[in-house]
Amino acid sequence: MKKNILITGTSTGVGFESAILFAEAGFQVYASMRNLKKADALKAKITEAALDIEILQLDVTDNASIEKAVNAIIAKDGKLDILLNNAGAGFAKTLEQASQAEIDWVTDVNYTGVVRTTKAVLPFMREARAGHVINVTSVGGLVGQPFNELYCGAKFAVEGFTEALATYVSAPFGIDFSIVEPGGIATAFMENAVAKTVNQNGEMATGDYAPIFQKYLEGAQSRASSGEASPYQTGKEVAEVILKVAQTENPPLRVRSSKWAEWMCNLKPQADPDGTQLVNQVKDHFL
Repeated sequence: MKKNILITGTSTGVGFESAILFAEAGFQVYASMRNLKKADALKAKITEAALDIEILQLDVTDNASIEKAVNAIIAKDGKLDILLNNAGAGFAKTLEQASQAEIDWVTDVNYTGVVRTTKAVLPFMREARAGHVINVTSVGGLVGQPFNELYCGAKFAVEGFTEALATYVSAPFGIDFSIVEPGGIATAFMENAVAKTVNQNGEMATGDYAPIFQKYLEGAQSRASSGEASPYQTGKEVAEVILKVAQTENPPLRVRSSKWAEWMCNLKPQADPDGTQLVNQVKDHFL
């Protein structure tokens, strides 16, 4: 039986491209998304290339929808080999400017959603003594960046969550954990992140931070057109890194998805680039 994978957030971007690449590589793909009305592009690709992809409704902020999707896969295949936690949302706004509802939302989508889906699949992977959970974070999961404190905080949380699970779940139960850390992604992701900074009157609602935010925007636009040094990758380029991680016999705990991402983070992971040494050190000390 071929390996299967559940991917969250497949309507666009990295999730969309991952669904296609994994299917082309011979996986049974369960491509999930919150809003099935956004599935037309993926449906067209499935028909065009006869891809082995089944589309499921799954909202990472809703436990019931997660359990329904996971149970459907188990009922059909009796197993779940890989979970790719890709769903997420950008957010560029100062802490002072953000409402409590926005703070709760960005944390729920980018961190708690990963916790929910991982919790749902672990019992089946643990029983099978096999599995791989791959979490897409960001260079913002290692490096705090201007106007991204809430987003970075959520991604830092995913990094710690994943690292901690790897210290005591991997060895006894055969479940691998990996983190893929992209830089910017040239999809609607960044546009949506910046759009959330605009108030109802179409103005940048940053108050005293306006001059700093303007400089931030200008820098982002400049980097986007800077060619080889640009932080921005296509969704397909990031998906190719994810597929390589999934196909690696002993996958790394963490991997950056581009040269720019490596450069951006290079001060932190110099001693332990893929995180393996630290996990082993923690296991040796506590277990």
